[in-house]
Amino acid sequence: MMDAAVRTFGRRGYQAASMDEIAELAGVSKPLVYLYLRSKEELFTACIRREAEALLSVVAVAVEGEGAAEERLWDGVLAFFTHTAEHPDAWAVLSRQSRAQGEPFATEAERMREEIAAYVGVLIRGAARGPCDAEGLAQALVGAAESLANWANGAGGVAPRQAATTLMSLVWSGLGSLTRV
Repeated sequence: MMDAAVRTFGRRGYQAASMDEIAELAGVSKPLVYLYLRSKEELFTACIRREAEALLSVVAVAVEGEGAAEERLWDGVLAFFTHTAEHPDAWAVLSRQSRAQGEPFATEAERMREEIAAYVGVLIRGAARGPCDAEGLAQALVGAAESLANWANGAGGVAPRQAATTLMSLVWSGLGSLTRV
């Protein structure tokens, strides 16, 4: 049911999606959908939360470890682009649909963004030679990654590794000057 909802919301948008369509795609009755989640709003919120958790988990696992900051950042960026490419409907729900609908949906997506930015900030702080605005740099990198993922998913034919290389080429030259040698 959740997969059907993510697919429908991702492709048609929140407003255009209907509970009838979601139930049909899931192969269940509409009353069964309402039995589990009492409203379209609850279903959409559940989709945002599930997909945010999945993306966060992928990025968190990728940046774990004791490797160099650049390697861990690369791993996280590649994991992010791989996940968004493999789950375009989920990414559409997280990046466009949740924000377009305003509150409370935008806040759910913002939580995910802030958590990813926190991972990136830790990596930047850990690699910096001295004081730097790690939080600001992390926000800029995450914003660039989101924008690039939207473009890559819409353009077609942009491989996750290509998107990750593009982003790292842009940011690491600047971040590299802040990091330990």
